[in-house]
Amino acid sequence: MRLYLIRHCESENNALWARTGSGDGRFADPLLTPKGVEQANVLAAYLAEARERSPAPFEGGPMREGLIITHLYTSLMRRAIQTGSAISDALDLPLVAWPEIHERGGIYLTNPQTGMEEGLPGPGRSFFAESYPQLVTPDSLGDEGWWNRPYEQREDALERASTVLQTLMERHGESEDHVALVTHGGFTQSLLQAMFNISTNGSTFSGDRFVWFKSNNGSITRIDVSEPVLRLTYLNYIDFMPGELLT
Repeated sequence: MRLYLIRHCESENNALWARTGSGDGRFADPLLTPKGVEQANVLAAYLAEARERSPAPFEGGPMREGLIITHLYTSLMRRAIQTGSAISDALDLPLVAWPEIHERGGIYLTNPQTGMEEGLPGPGRSFFAESYPQLVTPDSLGDEGWWNRPYEQREDALERASTVLQTLMERHGESEDHVALVTHGGFTQSLLQAMFNISTNGSTFSGDRFVWFKSNNGSITRIDVSEPVLRLTYLNYIDFMPGELLT
């Protein structure tokens, strides 16, 4: 299996943080900004063009190889669905919802009185059917809201990442599938921790050293899986994005 972790493009919350350095006024489930939509179109066009290249593993390194995605999954957060929809259209691939690859924390807002993060329901089946009719949703998705539970703690996100990894291996681990997950920066951290057995308390590694796997909006990270080897082939590949669109 070849696994691609694709971070969603710039969201309203990303832009808010870039402007203010604060999450005050954040959206529970933000959309892409106009710049994020541009990024998604550039990313999708790159993936479509890259698919047409002949594999050339010794000519310029792995970033220049033919990049052929055979399975495309997205989280149910709208910024990821928007990013995944652009890719789905460009590659003519089904866009399949995988609720468990959502961002750490889930759908939530901070209560201004208590300062505590409070989980919200999130959209349900009828919303996705109307807003994203091309999205393949799980049979278990109802109309009560796909999240509809408390704020997720970071240690719970790491446990979820381990479960996602196990499911990935069951579905695709023994195959030659090229699987793309349109996911999130925080969840990418958790999934890479689970993959490479980085034992942390959620934020630190080896004493006071801080671990962070950088991922720009719209970037691609590739892991090659050939049991018993997991190979991080590249991280945060973003060279295809014009400089004025980098976030």
